[in-house]
Amino acid sequence: MAINSRELFFILEKTPCEQNIMLVGKHGIGKSRILEKYFSQKGARVVTLFLGQMSDPGDLIGLPEKNLETGKTDFMLPYWFPVDGKPIVLFLDELNRARPEVLQTIMDLTLNRTLAGKTLPKGSRVISAVNNGNEYQLTDLDPALASRFNIYEFAPTVNDWLDWAKEEELDERVINFISQNPELLDGDSSYEKSTLNKTPDRRSWERVSKIIQDAEKLDDLYKALVAGIIGDRVTAMFFSFVEKESDFSAKTILCGDFCETEKKLASSSSIELIKMNSMLFSFLEAKVYDSTQKKLISDNLENYFDFIVAKKPREISSHFISIISAQKYPNALFFISSDCQTLYKKIFENI
Repeated sequence: MAINSRELFFILEKTPCEQNIMLVGKHGIGKSRILEKYFSQKGARVVTLFLGQMSDPGDLIGLPEKNLETGKTDFMLPYWFPVDGKPIVLFLDELNRARPEVLQTIMDLTLNRTLAGKTLPKGSRVISAVNNGNEYQLTDLDPALASRFNIYEFAPTVNDWLDWAKEEELDERVINFISQNPELLDGDSSYEKSTLNKTPDRRSWERVSKIIQDAEKLDDLYKALVAGIIGDRVTAMFFSFVEKESDFSAKTILCGDFCETEKKLASSSSIELIKMNSMLFSFLEAKVYDSTQKKLISDNLENYFDFIVAKKPREISSHFISIISAQKYPNALFFISSDCQTLYKKIFENI
């Protein structure tokens, strides 16, 4: 069973610190970032160790040295080990990319919170993250090691990402594109899997946002730049979307002057309007608007519905209603039922 961000937060809250957690998921979905932000907000120190980068156990446990008093070998404390007695969250990233000898060192750490004879402060946590799939070069985990973790498949939803993207103030063009093309958030299924076939992931969309955020207009130079981040095909789709959105989009309909957009709606084909129905619901689902715009959006959505009922073939309004019936867009449905009660009544009258 895959868990989303909300369920992950509940798991982190309820799991005792002496129990270890392992998150399994694709690269670039934000496992590290979510964990670091969650615990940092609670005032906990998060120590991230990239185990796949460690060449031998010494990178993890520290270098050996002779204790002059006992004549025995001790290990120097590694740079990350807490010396203030305060508990930490030890995040073992890329656990199944670690060399087998490094994994052996982890065994005592996950069971007893002990490393080379030194114990982590009481209350410390151990959390790991692993990638899973044939496309990765991975090390098989010992069943004894895996048994020491509560294992969860982490698959944050598109709305999880959209909420995060708005909070982080990513470029609005990227947010709007993903809200209306959610299948492109985590890859491009038309490409064969290859390390040299660039396809988008959540991390790459953030990079695109940072590159274009200061560009009012995206020209061919930006197109070449972005293609190296998300691939040629998705770049073409993204730039086409941006160009059309500036002229006629769900946002212009819901957040603009409806008298102006009605002229364009009048000349739109049935296919274009059916597509627009879905775009409107995607926009509402993503909640990419300010709370002060709710009244304007509510009025314009009702104006749009009145327009397609009165001036367009019945199939357009039927499609609009069918989207609500399918309950595919819970945020949009909640918005309509709570902020567009007149429209809500009209929809049921039409049914």
